[in-house]
Amino acid sequence: MIETTFLALGLVLIVEGLVYALAPSLIDQLLVALRAMPIESRRLLGCLAIVLGLIMVWVAKTLGA
Repeated sequence: MIETTFLALGLVLIVEGLVYALAPSLIDQLLVALRAMPIESRRLLGCLAIVLGLIMVWVAKTLGA
C-alpha cells in the first residue's frame, strides 16, 4: 500500500514538474482563469478531480497495478 502511495505521489510530481518546466506561462494563464471563476465552481472542479482520481486509482487496482 505504501509503495502505491509513493508511486502515485511521484507520478503527480513528475507531471506537475513537467508543466512548470515546459509551459510556465500556461500556469500564469491558468491561475488568472481560476481567479476569475467563482469559489463554488472551483470547489466543484476540485471535487470532480478527486472523484476522477479515485476512479482512476480503482481502475488501476482492478487491472492489477
